[in-house]
Amino acid sequence: MRIVAGTWKGRTLTAPPGLDTRPTADRVRQALFDILLHAPWAGRSLIENALILDVFAGTGALGLEALSRGAARAVFVEQARPALAALRANIAACKAVDRCEVLAVEALSMPTGPKADIVFLDPPYGRDLIPKTLTRLRAIERLGEGTLIVAETGRDEPAPVDDPLSERVHGAACLTIWREK
Repeated sequence: MRIVAGTWKGRTLTAPPGLDTRPTADRVRQALFDILLHAPWAGRSLIENALILDVFAGTGALGLEALSRGAARAVFVEQARPALAALRANIAACKAVDRCEVLAVEALSMPTGPKADIVFLDPPYGRDLIPKTLTRLRAIERLGEGTLIVAETGRDEPAPVDDPLSERVHGAACLTIWREK
C-alpha cells in the first residue's frame, strides 16, 4: 500500500497485521481522488488547504493521501490499538506530525473540534455506522454547510444518502460522495 500521488507519491504505508483493518486499496484511492480533482463540483481547490477529518482512519491512507495532495491538516479518528500504531508510524514516515492530530477514541464519542472541509468515513462494513457517525458529527458541529463527505461502504449496503454527487463501485467497495446541507 502506497501514497498514490502528490508530495509523498510512492511512500509505502504500514498496515497492522490481521484482517481487522481493511485499508482502502491504492486503486480505489486513485479513483476517489481522480473524482475529487476532476468533477465539476470539486477540483484542486477543494483539497488544497483543506481540513480533513478521517473517521475510522485505520492506516490513515485517505487522510495522508489528501495531505500529500495539498490539504493543510488532518484529524484522524481511530480506536483499535494495532491500527493506531500503524497510523502513527505512517504519519511519522511522512514527516507530517505537525499537520496531524490523532484522536484515539471511538467514532461515536468523538470530541468537538473545528468543522472539516472534507470528511472520510470508512467504517467496518455491515454495521450501519455511517448514519450514527453522521448524527454524532452534526451534534458536535464538525460538519458545516457544504462539507464534502466521502463514505466507503460494502457494495451491497444501502447508500448512505438518496442524492449523492457521485457513487462508484470498486470491487467489494462502494464510494458515495455528497455535501452536507
